[in-house]
Amino acid sequence: MNAAAFMARALDLAARGRGSTHPNPRVGCVIVQGGEIVGEGWHVRAGEPHAEVFALAAAGIRARGAEVYVTLEPCSHHGRTPPCCDALIAAGVARVHAAMQDPNPLVAGRGIEKLRQAGIAVETGPAAAEAAELNRGFVSRMTRQRPWLSLKVASSLDGCTAMASGESRWITGPEARADVHRLRAEAGAVLAGADTVLQDDPQLDVRDWSGPAGVPLHRPDRIVLDGRARVPAQSKVWRDDGARRFWLVGEEARVERQPAGVSLLRISQTAGHMDLEPALRALAQAEINEVLVEAGPHLAGALLRSGLVDELVLYVAPMLLGDVAKPLARLPGIDRLAQSLRFHIADLQRVGEDLRLHLRPKTLSASGFSTSTGI
Repeated sequence: MNAAAFMARALDLAARGRGSTHPNPRVGCVIVQGGEIVGEGWHVRAGEPHAEVFALAAAGIRARGAEVYVTLEPCSHHGRTPPCCDALIAAGVARVHAAMQDPNPLVAGRGIEKLRQAGIAVETGPAAAEAAELNRGFVSRMTRQRPWLSLKVASSLDGCTAMASGESRWITGPEARADVHRLRAEAGAVLAGADTVLQDDPQLDVRDWSGPAGVPLHRPDRIVLDGRARVPAQSKVWRDDGARRFWLVGEEARVERQPAGVSLLRISQTAGHMDLEPALRALAQAEINEVLVEAGPHLAGALLRSGLVDELVLYVAPMLLGDVAKPLARLPGIDRLAQSLRFHIADLQRVGEDLRLHLRPKTLSASGFSTSTGI
């Protein structure tokens, strides 16, 4: 194996924490002595040892003089656990290859500097793009002070999400629905608008996804965006199952009854509509890295108009619903193709009988867009 293969192995290990490390980043570590892996580890859950600690324990005395491949700069501060820099220095490793610098202001290069001061050679940059993608939510929260926002929509071939009556169960098949539960677990937080909750009374949990064997899943936070505080206390989304729950309401909304254990966050409004950017900042302050939004046409349209959607996850079912059905998103009319919202396809997979597309925004229309939800 060569250096690229060792880092690829560290990334594979880090990816095991997709559904369990929130709000911490996903990190993998490989220790190499004489061209062979002598220890490896990955961060499993916040509050538990970091990847380097597991790898050093596996390597034992063979860590002395070894090379370390880690997907994120080793931490240099005391958080829930001691600094990994100190452990690497004490083990006597010779060189550290870090895929990327930690964007956390508490680290941000200090770990690298501490290692160098101890006489350990440090290289940064190999597989940086892959490491950043793996931790896109953590990077977003640290650098943009808001979570990574993925918008999930399931539609027919003609771009419809429900019948005119609101009937939508089920457009996609069971495999696609289970796949959505996987996305919820990996995001760590799922958000729905008031209209969706009132219409469908969803549970927004991960009951159809157990995750990899032996990996403890983090219960995704459940968030409801509800400008007028219309969602009743008995809604399934508020049940107490150990997940954190957030109710985002307008700053002047009248709350008749706050469900027990639910965090109420009041969000600023413009012309009676909730402002999205303050809402996302509030979620970042609650240590939410990534949000999967499951929205109806109005909220989906508002999010797309806002320019805050980082990724559109679109499930397409092989059926046609006709022109009386509900559209994928409510968007203002445009006069020219140049005004359209454009995306590039980051990934395309078949899931059961349906297709799943991961789409990244390419261009946004400057016409008629705002950052309010319209709800």
